[in-house]
Amino acid sequence: MTRSSRRQWLKQQAAQASLVTLALPGVSSAAMAQTTAPAAEPPPLRLWYRRPADEWTQALPVGNGRLAAMVFGGIHTERLQLNECSFFAGGPYDTTNPKAREGLPKVRELVFAGRYADAEKLANETLLGRPTGQMAYQPLAELLLVFPGLENARGYERSLDLDEAVASTRFQTGSTSHVREVYVCAADQVIVARLAGDKPRAVTVDVTLTAPHAQQQGREGGHTVWVSGVSPTQQGVEGRLPFECRLQAVTRGGKVVAREGGLQIQGADEAWLVIAGATGYRRFDDISGDPVAANRGALAAAIARGPEALRQAHREAHQALFRRVAVDLGQGPLGALPTDERIARFGEGQDPGLAALYVQYGRYLLLSSSRPGTRFPANLQGIWNEKVNPSWGSKWTININTEMNYWPAELTNLGETVEPLFAMVEDLAVTGARVARAMYDAPGWVAFHNTDGWRVAAPTDGAKWGLWPMGGVWLVNTLWQSWLFRRDEALLRRLYPLMKGAAEFQLATLVQDPKSGFMVTNPSVSPENTHPFGSSVVAGPAMDSQLLRDLFAHAAEAARELRIDRPFERACLAMRERLAPDRIGAAGQLQEWQEDWDLQAPELQHRHVSHLYALYPSEQITPQDTAALAAAARNVMVRRGDDTTGWGIGWRINLWARLKDGAQAYATLQRLLHPRRSYPNLFDAHPPFQIDGNFGGAAGICEMLLQSHRGRIELLPALPPAWPQGRVSGLRARGGFEIDIAWQDGEVQRVRLHAHTGGSTELRWRGGALRLKLATGQSARLERRNGQLQRLETST
Repeated sequence: MTRSSRRQWLKQQAAQASLVTLALPGVSSAAMAQTTAPAAEPPPLRLWYRRPADEWTQALPVGNGRLAAMVFGGIHTERLQLNECSFFAGGPYDTTNPKAREGLPKVRELVFAGRYADAEKLANETLLGRPTGQMAYQPLAELLLVFPGLENARGYERSLDLDEAVASTRFQTGSTSHVREVYVCAADQVIVARLAGDKPRAVTVDVTLTAPHAQQQGREGGHTVWVSGVSPTQQGVEGRLPFECRLQAVTRGGKVVAREGGLQIQGADEAWLVIAGATGYRRFDDISGDPVAANRGALAAAIARGPEALRQAHREAHQALFRRVAVDLGQGPLGALPTDERIARFGEGQDPGLAALYVQYGRYLLLSSSRPGTRFPANLQGIWNEKVNPSWGSKWTININTEMNYWPAELTNLGETVEPLFAMVEDLAVTGARVARAMYDAPGWVAFHNTDGWRVAAPTDGAKWGLWPMGGVWLVNTLWQSWLFRRDEALLRRLYPLMKGAAEFQLATLVQDPKSGFMVTNPSVSPENTHPFGSSVVAGPAMDSQLLRDLFAHAAEAARELRIDRPFERACLAMRERLAPDRIGAAGQLQEWQEDWDLQAPELQHRHVSHLYALYPSEQITPQDTAALAAAARNVMVRRGDDTTGWGIGWRINLWARLKDGAQAYATLQRLLHPRRSYPNLFDAHPPFQIDGNFGGAAGICEMLLQSHRGRIELLPALPPAWPQGRVSGLRARGGFEIDIAWQDGEVQRVRLHAHTGGSTELRWRGGALRLKLATGQSARLERRNGQLQRLETST
């Protein structure tokens, strides 16, 4: 930092200090504002606790889509565990098996002959990638703060303010009130930790920055420390990705001195630790970036802003997106308890506010782990990971988990968070095209059930799990939802090549089933579920046909919308007609496989319900339009049960909502908001932690309140008895609409529908329906009068 920039920083702080009134211990600024708000206002959007975190799943997450931290809220010793989204083990690599093209026809022949175990064995030898695993997401660094002499604390509270996106710790020692705040600024790409007290010279702290993969560390000047190194080698893939993490300390009063392994701040009135982190990652095949230069630039720019401007830029960038949606499901007597106690008691049915908080926490987590400017969407753990060998590599499992991460994105008015997913799919279309040529001699592109930071697209882990050539299909079907919600032609033009490439591969590689005559995938699996014949490898599982029905229909519609590729459009629609249909088995269940094997499968309560994709997130099955198939899907739900993994529960909430069973959807939500499936910090417990359950659960709550598909918008389609009154604003519906709803005694009282793009829809609610056509920018209002919901006006 230059002397002039440091003087500017301190001058701003001196001015601020003369205006600051110390908050009451344990009460955030948002909470103080709420104390004067009307009683009808919901409580502040925050998680809070009475003691520091002992474990990682008790710590509080902050992030900006690229950088992230877990804040433990210690008193004498504070720990910040740091991440950067691109830091993966290894380096650019390709796993395509050179035996694949020769082995593929033999595997297909074995599958069609019913020799499934033999097919799986041969697939493991000839089709599976080499190495068989992928590279794991890595922790970047650790910041350890030791405060000598701080003991006998009282009035302790730590919290996460979702509206401010700030993790805070507050307590008193002696006559001094201490406050620590941590946030990650999206505007300036830095992590900021503020340390302060209400007495002069209250901040004395030892600062140590370390990293699991550090090879070098050092200091620059008297206020900066750094650690650097390269990614670790895994599974024979050499670690080559350079990284650096850099911290600069700024104080008001006191002094900063060098100490062994770090810095010491002595007797400061206030201190800020500004942290930058970066790797050399530019693209999956380019690691030529300079993390040192990037970090120096980020720190210089952030500190030149000054602390108040930095905090304001952070607040504005966050709130511009986060404040679009408000959710109020009512309040109960447990709403004032600490968050961990609320989780433990949610089953008592006296805390509807926790469900509303869960929606907003899901939105907060998505904003914190997936923002424009990176090529890294939210992974299995979002962006937070403390382990060098995390569960399932903390990467992207694309046979449900990655897609589930984005279920709430458009619905809860956070369409911008989809941008990194677009970027990753564009990368996969490149690596997947190589796999398509090498394995199948086919055009287009393919991705299987997992990928990592290097965009590996070949099968991985084992044929039982990995031999599923539909990962890319589900990803582009997920991106198609952004088009349905936004109706943005520029988005469709960007999406179309990805859809066309995925469809071209499937058109070229589907084969005719000799028994049924239908066109099927072979080999494939019904994700992660074993059928009764000693394997999971099979031809044409139900989910594959469902995914392909959507892909071919969407690709044809896109070509029509863009007025291009008529022969391709016709080919998609023709192949769609040749796919195997959904079938109802002898027990009344929707079949998972072409054959009626479901009740003979080894695991009858399997966590995956892949063949219910057609019910949700697709719209192929609805209670109104395909009643028999909806009944068969319900049969599956009852047989599988709702007591499963955290993310599996999240999926089931959405499925029950689509079946219009609000009571069962709420009962399933009670399983999710329980200590078995939610950690104290509200992270989803698979177990272990997977963030997809957070996003699936948040989407499911919103699906209970609003659904939009097949040209209809349904208000309160699965409202549970537990939420008789409430209001929600800012949710999005397909067709380019934004909606506010208020209800009382389970009946819609007021509705506002705003058209971001012009169009028509049918608005439905219990006991009524209305056809609406709005121009871009127009809004329609409805209000209950004389027992009927009536349209009042259209405004611009």
